[in-house]
Amino acid sequence: MKLIIVAGVVALAGTLIGTRAFIGFLVRRGYGQFVRDDGPATHSAKRGTPTMGGLAIVLAVVLAYALAHLVNLELPSYSGLLLLGLLVACGLLGFIDDWTKISHKRSLGLTSRGKLLGQLVIGAAFGTAALFGPNAYGDTPASTAISFTRDIEWLRLPLVAAIVWMTFMVIASSNAVNLTDGVDGLATGALTMVFGAYTLINIWQRNQWCRPGSTAGPMCYQVRDPWDLAVISAALAAACFGFLWWNAKPAKIFMGDTGSLALGGAVGGLAILTRTELLLIIIGLLFVLEASSVAIQVSYFKLTHGKRVFKMAPLHHHFELLGWDEVTVVIRFWIICGVSVVTGLSVFYAQWILGQ
Repeated sequence: MKLIIVAGVVALAGTLIGTRAFIGFLVRRGYGQFVRDDGPATHSAKRGTPTMGGLAIVLAVVLAYALAHLVNLELPSYSGLLLLGLLVACGLLGFIDDWTKISHKRSLGLTSRGKLLGQLVIGAAFGTAALFGPNAYGDTPASTAISFTRDIEWLRLPLVAAIVWMTFMVIASSNAVNLTDGVDGLATGALTMVFGAYTLINIWQRNQWCRPGSTAGPMCYQVRDPWDLAVISAALAAACFGFLWWNAKPAKIFMGDTGSLALGGAVGGLAILTRTELLLIIIGLLFVLEASSVAIQVSYFKLTHGKRVFKMAPLHHHFELLGWDEVTVVIRFWIICGVSVVTGLSVFYAQWILGQ
């Protein structure tokens, strides 16, 4: 438990203190956000707000993980390093996207094709490394089976199909968080709850771990390194919570694609490594709704040659254009996220109870 506490405290302090210094650095260099011209009119005032704040989150998490292991004189696990690698790789892709916007003074960064290609490479590399990683306690970091609260054996995929599935998971979660990050504090607050949920899931899996000599019951969890994943989950939750101090309305800094792509990728990575891939649909319901609204809007627009289902997508912009204040949108969407997170945790625990 000391690892988790140290990681959480360091990550929280890192974003609470570090983000303030980073804001000053960005302001002095004029690295501000360029706002879409077709967005809600109220967002025009946000033009010039420092962006790329996700860099502070990623650095805080990496530092917290390293210090926690240093203090406790423990070596990092393969699963932990794999998840951190995914976080950093997606963050780097997002940083390139953010830097392209800043350097070209526009609201669009990398092309859709370029961003997707980067995500494909990162997702495939993660899936391959997770399936071919060192075998410890009889388990690799990921399995070829699609999972809900644990692996579903009758949904076991061929090796290549499993890598494709994990690549899709990383891309979908990364883009869903990216789409949700459109109003002050929305994605940051929601991610705090989601990462908090995965901290609890990892702790529970650690206590019911199918390791040699374990006293866990017949429904123990066949996962790799759940304790180390709990450390990273706690660091991610704490870092997002600290960043929210500066990201809440009126935001002093945006996480940018550096943060949203990195944190979204980490969400997908956690679902894969904890064998809770389909459960993520419940826990991350808010992100599913936001991404679905964009898919519905684009599809309907093309099919009807210009008609729209929503006033604007993603979904939070639709409610803004209906007249909801931005703070109202954020709080109500947080409530949706909170309910879905609690429901997901309840389903996770209920499955274990009913299986006994």
